[in-house]
Amino acid sequence: MSKPEPPPVLVRDRAFLIIDKPSGLPVHPGRAGGASVEDFFQRWRRGRQGPWLAHRLDQDTAGCLVIALKKEFLLQAQAAFAAGEVHKTYWAVLSGVPAEAAGVIDAPLAKQTIERAWKMVPDPAGQSAVTHWRVLGTGPGMALVEFTPKTGRTHQIRAHAALLGHPILGDAVYGGGAGQMQLLARAIALPTPPQATATAPVPAHMRENVEACGGSL
Repeated sequence: MSKPEPPPVLVRDRAFLIIDKPSGLPVHPGRAGGASVEDFFQRWRRGRQGPWLAHRLDQDTAGCLVIALKKEFLLQAQAAFAAGEVHKTYWAVLSGVPAEAAGVIDAPLAKQTIERAWKMVPDPAGQSAVTHWRVLGTGPGMALVEFTPKTGRTHQIRAHAALLGHPILGDAVYGGGAGQMQLLARAIALPTPPQATATAPVPAHMRENVEACGGSL
């Protein structure tokens, strides 16, 4: 069996990479085996240590993922993410069309576990979670929405989209139905030295719906 190709590199620097992670590829190896982003670390390694994930994306989320090649950059990037200084933009195709054109969701999130399944749910006692959003375009029974999270909670975009009453298409956990999840980490801007920005292209499984909503690829 042939080995999978490494994800495309959007930005390459001596201290880090920004890759375009495909939907379906986990960042860590799973219990069931199969490929993960970490499988390609040896190919990207510079020196004796690393690389390291500077942050994480869900397995079914596509787009911009930062890989640190130097420990100094890793620590700077982690601090920037923790402080909310990294600007992240997500695109999602939602089921239905929100009543408003834009807004802010300020809803703390907590983990809810039922038997072996879990998800993030609104909870006043949970961690602060704030997401800005705006509709970029609409199509038949769906909307292309840009999300700009101000915090970095697990499943934040997915849970907040569901809270709008319009879950992300393909998000079975939060009510978006079957198929591949229509969520893209579209762009990222790093304030770390060196500063960097990257924009991920719309993946193949989202293109038809993005175009139907009038979005650019």
